[in-house]
Amino acid sequence: MNEPLVLTFDIGTQSARGLLVTKKGEFIDKEQVRYNHPYFSKKPGWAEQKHDYYFDKICEISKILLERNKDKLSDISAVTITTIRDTVLCLDKDNKPLRDIILWLDNRKASYDNHISIAKKALFHSVGMGESIKILYKATAANWICQNQPEIWAKTKKYIMLSTYMNFLLTGEMKDCAANMIGHIPFDYRKKKWLGKHDLTRCICDIPEEKLCELISTGEIIGRITEKASILTGIPMGIPLIATGSDKGCETLGLSVIKNNQAAISFGTTATIQMAVNEYFEPQPFMPAYPAVPNDMYNPEIEIYRGFWLVTWFIKEFAGEDKAEAREKGCSAEKLLDEKIKSIMPGSDGLVLQPFWTPGITNPNALGAVVGFSDFHTRYHLYRAIIEGICFELFQSMLTMQKRSGIEIKEIFVGGGGAKSDIVCQITADIFGLPVKRTQTYESCSIGSAMVAFVAQGIYSDYEEAIKNMVVEKDVFYPDSKNHNHYMLLYRKVYSKIYPRIKRIDKNIMKIYKRR
Repeated sequence: MNEPLVLTFDIGTQSARGLLVTKKGEFIDKEQVRYNHPYFSKKPGWAEQKHDYYFDKICEISKILLERNKDKLSDISAVTITTIRDTVLCLDKDNKPLRDIILWLDNRKASYDNHISIAKKALFHSVGMGESIKILYKATAANWICQNQPEIWAKTKKYIMLSTYMNFLLTGEMKDCAANMIGHIPFDYRKKKWLGKHDLTRCICDIPEEKLCELISTGEIIGRITEKASILTGIPMGIPLIATGSDKGCETLGLSVIKNNQAAISFGTTATIQMAVNEYFEPQPFMPAYPAVPNDMYNPEIEIYRGFWLVTWFIKEFAGEDKAEAREKGCSAEKLLDEKIKSIMPGSDGLVLQPFWTPGITNPNALGAVVGFSDFHTRYHLYRAIIEGICFELFQSMLTMQKRSGIEIKEIFVGGGGAKSDIVCQITADIFGLPVKRTQTYESCSIGSAMVAFVAQGIYSDYEEAIKNMVVEKDVFYPDSKNHNHYMLLYRKVYSKIYPRIKRIDKNIMKIYKRR
């Protein structure tokens, strides 16, 4: 055996990837498949996928990748896999899917029925969480299935995450780690175990524990590649599958964020800011910190649900001419738009955007807003305002977490598709007033996932040693003090005041159009 390799898979919202990773964080080879149809909708707002769609993609990727690297098969010491969060399916007594997968993007709503007692509803309202609890209950896919497909729920032996299903198909073991248990499930995030029958919030998602998977620690062997999985994927039979964590958790680790004074920003479909801390704290009132990939840590996180999806939305709705121009120049529309907005002053000449295209749990009535329009504004001002609005909200989220934890963030690491843009990184640095660091690869999720395997196998003694050997700081964007001061004036006088001033208007719109 030569240098050990980890074969890692990353199942995302838009595509799936397979990579062969060395202990130096280098990629021997990579194969990616973009989905022709990331999901389908039987009804408006639904987001589903065929039950074996993602595994079929993993098999396709693995066979292509390993066929190209036949001489490396004996060097593969472990397999890891990371997937999108809060994506679920129901299995019967024979562990066969009963229905299609429900994705995290799904927006169906259960009825807020009498399952929660009047006393508990009153208690939730008394602490200011009545509306949020209602939203959580209605957004829980299991509740919708119970109400609308009772025959399926009656046959459901296991209700599991996508990551758990992938583990089962590869090893035959129905196991998963706490770092993957992020979603609408009865999970105690502080204790990293299933909620007890009498826990206060169990009523939001009251799934019997026997329907849930066995929990293990990150770094443990879930099982070994079975003969059937080996035939389907080309992975040698018997190689261990090692538990890692969710896509965001692995990305945070892969960006080298394991210290209290660091934060990871993911500019993905959902934009997030995550910390990595040893002591549990709620990043927002009544919102949990998630179990981190390192077993002794937590990832407090605040997310902007639609995040950099707004960039895709803008290009689709407003940038037809720019897409045509980009094709002529042989570049992406995003790259062309980045060039167009470079000459626009910070603050988009007074155009300020609040990126709540989809409301969150703690601001359930929030809607998107754009203020400051004038006749000299162009679509490029709006494009820059989208980026600045996302960064303003992430900055505000950082301030919230700093206040609740007493920890001051000193440096920011960025990942996700938006981090490929220099101007996005510079705007982030200018708004946050902190150095923004970009690592050697945009595949930081895969680096983090592979890192777990190398630590678990003893190749590295801990994550700090693994980071030193596997992560390289490629670019650092330093804040421009003049731009930062301007952004802070805009934040204090304008951005931070938008939602408090219009939230009653937002609520009225929600009522008029029956969106809640």
